[in-house]
Amino acid sequence: MDKVIVDASHAIDDITDGSTIMMGGFGLCGIPENLIQALREKEIKDLTIISNNAGVDDFGIGILLEKRQVKKMISTYVGENRLFEELVLNGELEVELCPQGTFAERIRIGGAGIGGFYTPTGYGTIVAEGKETRSWDGKNYVLELPLKADYAFIKAYRGDSVGNLIYNKTARNFNPIMATAAKITIAEVEKLVKPGRLNPDAIHTPGIFVDRIFKGANYEKRIERTRLRN
Repeated sequence: MDKVIVDASHAIDDITDGSTIMMGGFGLCGIPENLIQALREKEIKDLTIISNNAGVDDFGIGILLEKRQVKKMISTYVGENRLFEELVLNGELEVELCPQGTFAERIRIGGAGIGGFYTPTGYGTIVAEGKETRSWDGKNYVLELPLKADYAFIKAYRGDSVGNLIYNKTARNFNPIMATAAKITIAEVEKLVKPGRLNPDAIHTPGIFVDRIFKGANYEKRIERTRLRN
C-alpha cells in the first residue's frame, strides 16, 4: 500500500484544534521540521504536545509557542526556551514534566497496549503527587500511566513508500517509540525510495506503524553536524 503524501501541508489536512500530537526529537536533533512548520501555517491551536523538550524560541516547537498554538506540553526538559517559561508563569501554558526514563517508558507502553507500570523514580517528589504508590520489599514505587496521541510526527533519514523507516544515528532518539503510540503516524524523511530499496535488517520502524509519509525539504538541522578534527 502506497502511503506517500505530497507534502507536510497535505499530511496534516485532518488535524483539528485540540489534538494531541507526539513529536520526535531530542533537543533540536531529529525533529519533524516540515510538519511543525505546516502546523504553524495552518494555525491549528489548543494542541497538547508530547515531546522530550520544547525547542528554542525561534525553532522547533518554539515557533508554535510563539503563536500561542499549544495548550499543554508533556516534556522532560524545557530549559532552553525563554518564551516557554514566560507562558507558564503567565498561566498561558500548562506543563507536565516527567523524568526522561519514565517519559520513554510511558510512550513505549502506550504503543504496546500496557496499562501502566510501577517505578521508584519520582517517589516522594512532586512527580508522584496525585498518583498511586505501592511498596514491595521495602522499596516505594509510583504508578505511571501510558502516553498516547492522536498523531505522531516522526522524522527519519530514509523511508520507502510503504512506510519503512531508517533513522540517522542519534537523530533516532524518541522517534521509533512514538511511531507506535499514536492513532495516526506521519513520517517525514530526507530520502524517499521505492519498496525493496532499504536493507530489511537496517529498518528501525516497520511500515505497519506508519500511516503517511512524505519527502521533506529545506532542513535546517541546526545541531546535526559532522565535525572533523585535525
